[in-house]
Amino acid sequence: MRSNVDSSAISGTISRLQSHVVMREVSNPSHVNYRYWQLVQEMAQIVQSIGPPRGSSSPIGRLPTEILAEIFLCCIPEDANWAPAPDLAPMQLTAVCQRWREIAVNMPNLWRRLRLEIGHGDWQQRAFCYDSYLKRSRGRQLSLTLECDNNNWTELRSLLQPYVDQISSLHVGLSSGTSSFPLVPADFGGLEELAIYTSDGLDPVPAVTHSITHSITHLPPKMRSLRLLDVLLDFRRLTRLNSPSWAGLTNLEVLVVGVVSLPRLLRLCPNLSSLTMGGVFMVAIETSGQLAHTKLQSLRISGNLSTNSLLSGLLGLFANVTLPNLRIVEVSNIGGWAHEEFKALITRSQCPLESLIFRGRVTTTAQQRAEYVTLFPSLKLVIDTTRSLFLEY
Repeated sequence: MRSNVDSSAISGTISRLQSHVVMREVSNPSHVNYRYWQLVQEMAQIVQSIGPPRGSSSPIGRLPTEILAEIFLCCIPEDANWAPAPDLAPMQLTAVCQRWREIAVNMPNLWRRLRLEIGHGDWQQRAFCYDSYLKRSRGRQLSLTLECDNNNWTELRSLLQPYVDQISSLHVGLSSGTSSFPLVPADFGGLEELAIYTSDGLDPVPAVTHSITHSITHLPPKMRSLRLLDVLLDFRRLTRLNSPSWAGLTNLEVLVVGVVSLPRLLRLCPNLSSLTMGGVFMVAIETSGQLAHTKLQSLRISGNLSTNSLLSGLLGLFANVTLPNLRIVEVSNIGGWAHEEFKALITRSQCPLESLIFRGRVTTTAQQRAEYVTLFPSLKLVIDTTRSLFLEY
C-alpha cells in the first residue's frame, strides 16, 4: 500500500494524543478512555517496530483504512462536547497527511458533537468554521453545546436552521449577560435531550426565566430528557403548562421555588422514570386522591435548609402517591426526615427499593435506618454528610 504520510507529523500527532490522555488521567481519572489509550499505544508501537514498507515513506502506511477509522473514533473525547481546534481531534487528524484527511472528512461520526461559543471573537469566521464542521456530519444525529455570552440569537438560529432535525442533544449555557432565551425546543424536530444551565453560576434575569418557561410549554415529540439546571422556576407555573408533549419525558431534572405537589408533577409526566427536584419550596398536601405512577424508578430531592418550611422534613411530599417500581431514593439537605411518611409510601407501594441515600444535612436515627434494612434486607443504605448537592451539569 502506497502512502504519502508525513512520518514526522504522525509522530507529533501520536505524542500529542498520548499527552492528551495523560492530562485527562491526571485531571479526571474516572473519565479516561482506556480503549483510546490502548489504541494510541499500539499505534505508537507499530510506528516504532515495523520497518518501512516498500514504496511507503512510513510504516503507518500499512494500516488498513478500517483500523485507522477505529483509531480516529477513539481519539474523540467521550466526556463532553468540544469547540473545533487545530490541535484537537478530529481537526488534528485532517492535518497529518492527505490520506488521513480523506478518511477523517469522510467519517460523519467524527463530526457529530460540537461546542459552539457565541459572543467570542469574529462571529462570521466562527460561524463558517462551525458550518463546515456540521456539514461533515452528513445527516447524522448531532449533540451540540451552546455557550452564549451575548444575545446574537438571530445569527445562531440562521446557523442551526439546516440542522434542526439532526440535533438530538442540546445543552445551552447562559451567562449573566444573556437577557433572553428565544430558542423554541419544539422547532427541533429530532431533539431527545435538552439541558439549560447558567455557565457562570448566577441566576438568569427574570425575563430569561420567563422566556425559558414559555419555551418549554411545547416539547418535540421525541423529547425524553429535560434538564433545567441553575434555572429556578415557579413550580405552580411549571405544572400549569399541562402540555401533552410532557407525557413523553422519561427524565426530568428541575430547580423549583414555591409550593410543590409531587402528584401534580407526576400527572404531568406519566412516563417519567427518573425525577430530580431541588430548590426552595414548601410541600402542599394533594387532596385529589391517590396517584399510582408505575414508571418512576429514581427519585432525588434536594432542599435548602435556609427555608424554615423544610425543617418539617418534607412532610406531605409522599402522601397520596404510590410508586410500585421505585428503586432509588436520594435526599439532600432537607433537615428532619419524614420517616413515617416515607415508610408508609414504600410499604403500600411494595416497591423493589435498592438504594436509599442521605446526603448533607438530613436527620435520621439508627432505629429508622434499621427499619429500612428490615423491610429490604439487600438495601444499599448510604449516609454521606460531606456532600449536600447533586444537581450538577
